[in-house]
Amino acid sequence: METTNSTWEGISKAKREELGASIPAEWIIPQEIMPSQTRRDVTTFPAQSGWFTKRELTILSTNAVETVGRLSSGVWTSEEVTRAFCKAAAAAHQLTNCLSEIFFDEAIARAKECDAYLRMHGKPKGPFHGLPISIKDNFNIVGKDSSIGIASLVNKPATYNSTIIDIILESGAVLYVKTNVPTAVMLPETVNNVFGRTVNPLNRSLTPGGSSGGEAALIAFGASRIGLGSDIGGSLRIPAACTGLFTIRPSAGRFPHCRARSGLTGQEAVMSVNGPLARTLEEVIFYSKAIIDQQPWLQDPKCLPIPWRPVVAKKYLKLAVFWNDGIVTPTPPVARALRETVSKLRAAGHEIVEWDPVEHEKINRLLRRLFVADGAKSIRGLLEPTNEPFRPEMRAYQDSVELGVHEMWNIQATRSDLQKRYLDQWNAIEGLDGLICPTSPWCAPKHGKFIYGGYTGVYNLLDYSATSFPCGVDADAKTDAAYCDHRPLSEMDKQVQSNYDANMVDGMPVSLQLVARRLEEEKVLMMTDVVMHALQPGNYRSRL
Repeated sequence: METTNSTWEGISKAKREELGASIPAEWIIPQEIMPSQTRRDVTTFPAQSGWFTKRELTILSTNAVETVGRLSSGVWTSEEVTRAFCKAAAAAHQLTNCLSEIFFDEAIARAKECDAYLRMHGKPKGPFHGLPISIKDNFNIVGKDSSIGIASLVNKPATYNSTIIDIILESGAVLYVKTNVPTAVMLPETVNNVFGRTVNPLNRSLTPGGSSGGEAALIAFGASRIGLGSDIGGSLRIPAACTGLFTIRPSAGRFPHCRARSGLTGQEAVMSVNGPLARTLEEVIFYSKAIIDQQPWLQDPKCLPIPWRPVVAKKYLKLAVFWNDGIVTPTPPVARALRETVSKLRAAGHEIVEWDPVEHEKINRLLRRLFVADGAKSIRGLLEPTNEPFRPEMRAYQDSVELGVHEMWNIQATRSDLQKRYLDQWNAIEGLDGLICPTSPWCAPKHGKFIYGGYTGVYNLLDYSATSFPCGVDADAKTDAAYCDHRPLSEMDKQVQSNYDANMVDGMPVSLQLVARRLEEEKVLMMTDVVMHALQPGNYRSRL
């Protein structure tokens, strides 16, 4: 059948062609150095290809805090830094398919404005002065699509900014790309009918996760230092874990989320939140403090008027651990990483107690019902104008039945009861600082195999603050074999374990999750810093 620009196929094809054409010819990777399709790890391409200058590599490898310092003092120009990141983003997209919008010319013009401002006023524009920051597709930027992987939303540029975008711009940042998401921003892998699938730059046979998978791929490749993502069921923490990055999932109201696009507009039983993804914890803390210091509650009516609250690092933490959530067992690399991490924490003097995840199965079952409570009317209404089909990954949405108001109220009452019970369980352990647990069952699964997000989703329903962090352990096929013998906890566990491929994930970084109670963002970042100290004694500098 012939496709036209009025069909979803035609719209998608034209959008992909437009995106590719927006990459300047000078930043198209020469064919003679283009990595082969079979090359899995492309993160070494910038340094090994000879295509990037030494100066560009220095800029790309410098953390954002130091970069802003050099930009603010005039040691580096924003134009030079922005050009380096634009070139790297162009390469990243060609190798991982991670972008949804490219606006390099506007970024360079903005960078020149930042440089001119510094020369004229002798001071930076703000805490992000001249720093390129990448943006997940679902955040509105005037004049750019927020298509969230749906054809009917292509070529409908935003007429207003999301509130967080206004604040980032007011803080002096340079925006240069938007990054790919799954259909309607509601899947743990990044694939849609418009742009296709984003792959993991650490191993292109594996997923970078979702829904902030385009962001994670871009940053892991080295083409962004700080990126903005969002999280409603693990969409920051899952991609961070798949690519070895740091992130924080804040409680609702700490960072402004007003005017962001959603595939489930109006759904507030479980709140979507946003936060940073970065290569280092220092960059996550830097971004978080800078946003809150701008008093976002003056611009977002749902943002809480809570200033940044410095937390003194505790010498010793009291953490509760659970080795599995009673539903799915972590795959061998994650199980080993959690054991080794807990052992190191105990050796460093931290107190570790056991946590019983008795409520997790109920919480996850409830979460799944809340996501499809409208019978997928929201998503179907976006697909139908172009006759775009549901993707196979969205079977749960396609087959869902709309709940009535009374049933929805009952579910929300049950949610509130579960929140109370979880808090009571927490308070019953005297002096408990936080929980340590897997971020997901995998370090990163093969494409199409991310079928369980229960380790992250539970804390969305509870609205707890949580980080995901690389714990310094890599998957090792030989060592992990000792963790392969176990009885499945459920049919889902059986499927997860059957999809585990030790040789495929060999060498991949493993991440874990730290959880604090609601609105304890500063504390969970402090705890992550303390844990990193214990895991890398003598090699880790405090980020607080």
